[in-house]
Amino acid sequence: MIFKRKKTKEQEAPVESNEVSASSDEPKTGPYDINDVADTNEYLDFGSILIKPVSGLKVRMDVEESNKRVIAVSLEIAESRVQLMAFSSSKSESLWPGIKDKIKSDITAQNGEIFKRDGDYGEELLAKVPQQLPDGRAGHVALRFVGIDGPRWFLRAVIGGNAIANEEAAATVDGILRDVIVNRGDKPLPPAELLPLNVPANAQTRPVQEDAQPEIKRPERGPEITQIG
Repeated sequence: MIFKRKKTKEQEAPVESNEVSASSDEPKTGPYDINDVADTNEYLDFGSILIKPVSGLKVRMDVEESNKRVIAVSLEIAESRVQLMAFSSSKSESLWPGIKDKIKSDITAQNGEIFKRDGDYGEELLAKVPQQLPDGRAGHVALRFVGIDGPRWFLRAVIGGNAIANEEAAATVDGILRDVIVNRGDKPLPPAELLPLNVPANAQTRPVQEDAQPEIKRPERGPEITQIG
């Protein structure tokens, strides 16, 4: 089970550094910066986040209820889910340490459990969050949190569903994540500012392959857990 691999209790966390460094260990694949991709015509363009369509993919845009702002793009495929949020960041400091602390405190406050694992982009968080089951019984939802630093942007992915326990499903979700493109834009923004999202103009009309056209749902209220800002 992926949820049980490479985990250590939260109290065993090593000292973290906020400094962003470019090392030879960084992944050679995406998520990509918009300036590093020559042709984005096949992508669904949500503004700050671009998604490469694949067969069976369903896409939803999540809205923050308090101000009706679109805050995330959520993807569903093969009973797996991934929510993507893009933020502005500085060149010298990662947002991930602070966001991880916020996630930990939020889930701890809900009497959930937090574990750590090493992933392709550094330290990830795995969480078990209490949740009432449809039949009224007490249960939990398992989530995986991934943070990715780019040039003046930060991408947060929250993964759930089949991809937590099934390695094949996890590989599918990780492949979609590697193909994501982030468009930071040139506008000056403070660190941790949400990058703008919008419904792509080509959502309903662009032909990819007949069996690969993703289903796009208009903005709706998204998950409230671990919202940043």
